[in-house]
Amino acid sequence: MEYQNEEFEAETFKDIDLRDASFKNSRFIDCDFENCNLSNVDLDNTKFQDVRFRNCKILGLDFSKCNDFILTFGFEDSFLSLSVFSDLKLENTDFINCQVYDCDFVNTNITKANFENSDLKNSLFRNTDLSFTSFRNAKNYDIDPNNNILKKTKFSIPEVIALLNIYDIELE
Repeated sequence: MEYQNEEFEAETFKDIDLRDASFKNSRFIDCDFENCNLSNVDLDNTKFQDVRFRNCKILGLDFSKCNDFILTFGFEDSFLSLSVFSDLKLENTDFINCQVYDCDFVNTNITKANFENSDLKNSLFRNTDLSFTSFRNAKNYDIDPNNNILKKTKFSIPEVIALLNIYDIELE
C-alpha cells in the first residue's frame, strides 16, 4: 500500500509493519494506528489530525517535520524512542502508559498534556511549557525547573523529588 502523497480519513491501521515507510505529504484525519511498527517513517510535511497510536512501536520519528497546522495526535500503551517533538505546539496531547525513551521536547508547548503512568527515561525537556501537564505516576523524568515552565504541573510523590536532580544536594 502506498502512504506517500495520500489522504486517509477515519481509517484504522492494525497489525501493520510500516517500518521505513514514507508518509511524506500525506494527511491522516481521525485515524487509528493499533499495534503497528512505525520505525523510521518519513514524516516530511505529514498532517496528523485527531490521530491515535495504541500499542505501537515508534522509533526514530521526527514529528517536527510534520505539517503543524491543526497537528493533533495521542499515544497510549506505546513505545516511543529516539523521536523528536521539538518546536511544536502539542497542547492536550496524551502520552498515557507509554515508554518515552530518548525523545526530545525542546522549545515545545505541551500544556495540558498527559504523561500519566509513562516512563520518560533519558527524554529531554528544555525550554518547554509544561503548564497544567500531568506527570502523575510517571517515572524517570529529568526536568529542570529553571529551564522549563511548570505552572500547575502535576507530579506524584516520591518521583517529584527528581526535580531536585539539578542541584548538588543530598536528601536523607
